[in-house]
Amino acid sequence: MQIVNVEEFTVSGVQVRTKNADEMNADSAKIGGLWQKFGSSIAPKLTSDSIVYGVYCHYESDANGEFDVYAGSNVVTDVDGLESVTVDAGEYMVFSQKGEMPQSVISAWVEIWQYFSELPERERAYTTDFECYKGDDEVEVYIAIK
Repeated sequence: MQIVNVEEFTVSGVQVRTKNADEMNADSAKIGGLWQKFGSSIAPKLTSDSIVYGVYCHYESDANGEFDVYAGSNVVTDVDGLESVTVDAGEYMVFSQKGEMPQSVISAWVEIWQYFSELPERERAYTTDFECYKGDDEVEVYIAIK
């Protein structure tokens, strides 16, 4: 993992509000359906300049509270009804994984939860966190830190 500074940017896509406890139960999980909606309505209209992001924001409190999740891109054309979110500028800790999706993303989040549940050198800010998809088999997860 590494620490980087990120400039503010905007992502447009589809959004749900959820919490981690709900995502552990197939009956109440929403993130999988969010990505299915992204795949059917937005992904086919992306350009070669488009980067796919998953953005986590508007945290109620910490890892136990509700938060918004956006599945979107920095460049989207010809799609009506999208919602936009701004990723905050600041310091982020980056966790990278490579391999089959969605297991790579799950593995990155397991690494993140383990890191922050132990004695981390830095504390999560709970402002905006995001996944940046580098291709079909690579993801970087950026966690905002204080």
